[in-house]
Amino acid sequence: MPLKFFPVSTTTKETVKFTKETYLYWYELMLLLRRFEEKAGQLYGMQKIRGFCHLYIGQEAVAAGCMTATKPGDTFITAYRDHGLAIAKGISAKSCMAELFGKATGCSKGKGGSMHFFGVKERFFGGHGIVGAQIGTGAGLAFAEQYNGTDNVSLTFFGDGAARQGILHETFNLAQVWKLPVIFICENNNYAMGTSVQRTSNVMDIYKLADAYDMPGDTVDGMSPEAVHQAVQRAVKRAREGGGPTLLEVKTYRYKGHSMSDPQKYRTKEEVEEYKQRDPIEYAKSKLLDDFKVPEADIEAINERVKAEVEEAVKFAEESPWPSADELLKDVYIQEDYPFITD
Repeated sequence: MPLKFFPVSTTTKETVKFTKETYLYWYELMLLLRRFEEKAGQLYGMQKIRGFCHLYIGQEAVAAGCMTATKPGDTFITAYRDHGLAIAKGISAKSCMAELFGKATGCSKGKGGSMHFFGVKERFFGGHGIVGAQIGTGAGLAFAEQYNGTDNVSLTFFGDGAARQGILHETFNLAQVWKLPVIFICENNNYAMGTSVQRTSNVMDIYKLADAYDMPGDTVDGMSPEAVHQAVQRAVKRAREGGGPTLLEVKTYRYKGHSMSDPQKYRTKEEVEEYKQRDPIEYAKSKLLDDFKVPEADIEAINERVKAEVEEAVKFAEESPWPSADELLKDVYIQEDYPFITD
């Protein structure tokens, strides 16, 4: 779903009021991400999608708020729970679903699968399966923009588990030394696979890790697209003006398991239900109905449009061809005639 350009908000002395168009965009985008992921989970159970698969269900407000706070030229890079951010950034649902099926029409030509979505045109640079690996690459993307003299910024996403990786500290130091235009966004959904932050970190507030590098840091309500938008907007403005990096700890929650094989014995059903009371999609819907008096028929039209888009994506994936055998050694090295040993 491409981002439409419209006035996002109006500002008063006390508060920021977002427009009806913004809530409509947020609602449709978040609903698309939710329905896409629900369908992916269903198809995984039917063994039409195989391998690892990490769903974004519950975390949609992060993608929504980041999209309205950035511009198309800004880069996104994330870990293996990448479907939502990829679609938000503009990679089509068809291309994403085809990638999950391993088809040649997928956004990574069927070679990446769930964890390795990619879209150069859309400025989405993965999808990375190695925990924390994308943190350094995200700073590299920011360095490229700085070197080329653009005002683009890099949004570098990682989970709370990756906050314990050594590359994070090395990257934070260099990003601050060089004042790179990078926003480090920790999507803290409380669990690194099945291990809570409390069991693995002496620092409960991950945003405070920025203090060691004199980097601005903040904590954000990740179930609120408004809060995410405002925090990212502040950080992006600072980065574009040459102020350097920011660490945002976005506190969110995934409603499904870490992956499709997760029995979720580390948390209670009551905990999950408590977070479902703060579902960002239902919140956006209520804002549209109650505050902006959007007719129910308009909401239903969005629902049907999203349903049709997901159904079309599945049909496209089903009907797309498999990659041909001669694709096996392509896209490994940039040098097309790289001397592989093939015997």
